[in-house]
Amino acid sequence: MKQEGKSEHLPQSHNNKLRAAAIGGAFLMAMSAVGPGFLTQTATFTGQMGANFGFAILICILVDIVVQLNIWRIIIVSGKRAQVIANEVAPGLGYLLSALVAIGGLFFNIGNIGGAGLGLNVLFGIPARDGAIIVGIFAIIVLIIKNALTAVDRTVQVLAVIKIAILIYILCIMKVPYGMAVQHTFAPTKVNFYSIVTIVGGTVGGYISFAGGHRLLAGGAKGQGDIKYVNEGALTGIGLASVIRVMLFLAGLAVIVAGYKLDPSNPAASIFKYAAGNFGYKFFGLLLLASGLSSTLGSTFTSVSFLDYAVSNTSSQKFAKLQRYLTMGFIIFSTIVFYLIGQPAKVLVVVGALNGFILPIALAILLLAAYKGKIMGATYKHPLWLSITGWVVVLFMAYASVETVINMF
Repeated sequence: MKQEGKSEHLPQSHNNKLRAAAIGGAFLMAMSAVGPGFLTQTATFTGQMGANFGFAILICILVDIVVQLNIWRIIIVSGKRAQVIANEVAPGLGYLLSALVAIGGLFFNIGNIGGAGLGLNVLFGIPARDGAIIVGIFAIIVLIIKNALTAVDRTVQVLAVIKIAILIYILCIMKVPYGMAVQHTFAPTKVNFYSIVTIVGGTVGGYISFAGGHRLLAGGAKGQGDIKYVNEGALTGIGLASVIRVMLFLAGLAVIVAGYKLDPSNPAASIFKYAAGNFGYKFFGLLLLASGLSSTLGSTFTSVSFLDYAVSNTSSQKFAKLQRYLTMGFIIFSTIVFYLIGQPAKVLVVVGALNGFILPIALAILLLAAYKGKIMGATYKHPLWLSITGWVVVLFMAYASVETVINMF
């Protein structure tokens, strides 16, 4: 009887571990998406489009579902990181994907670190550059300590609770036009194509697409038997990011309907100022700090994971030793750049365009891999609806990215 009890306990322990990894992946993906750029984009487009921006958010959520379910599923069933899969699709393709994701994540991290530093400035009056150093040191500690994955999970979960609590408070003290928001979300009077491209790229572009899948893989998920954790983690993450975006949209819409005009230089901050005065502005500082820090953790973890091509236990152990130094270097570089020159707006615009290209390239590579037996296993059949919708997203985002870049010059 003892032996039987033990054998039953092991699978349950394994399931608990994978469920924790799925939830960790969900929060890492969602909080990576909800960074300083997310706050600015949502507030800016709400100010420009009003209730019609709800339609762009709806499209973003649908695209998010397709992208995340495809990418998480292919990574976990194959049991390999995205760059390893890409190299098996075509030699050298993985190195290209790694370069695109890691470089994009590295430069976006400048904005993440800077945003968190500005949050400390709003809260405590600390100069933003000094605040960035404090945030950078904290992020390094979280990412390199023993049991770092657990520390990252707990940190982003706490930050998520802070973000949602702040937005709930703002919505409670404002008169929100829910009816108008719902009506224009499903029947918009004006559609802004650029806004859709921008928020899709900001929500599932670049490293964000892989944050959850790589976290779940690192947590031990592998093979067709663990697909249920893919669905659980991906849908939870999508739901969390979507709820936060919708709440910020509603808060901005309430401010606009009340007759206020958002400050174009800092539209997100003006939402909180108009809603709750200086107290609301302090809340914005806390939200900015939480957003910048969570995105820094997500960007760093995922970008560094793209430098790992280990396929055996021995090579994995070798990379684990190198990973600590890569993580430190990644954050130190971003912090130094922000400290020396501030937030490099032009660089971030260019990297934003790069992220728009990364999504269709990365998704196309993984969709091709989904039908290769040597990668996915001879018995695996990728769902037809995921393939069809996946290729629709690839074509849409490829076209949209080209159009966006053309219009930039």
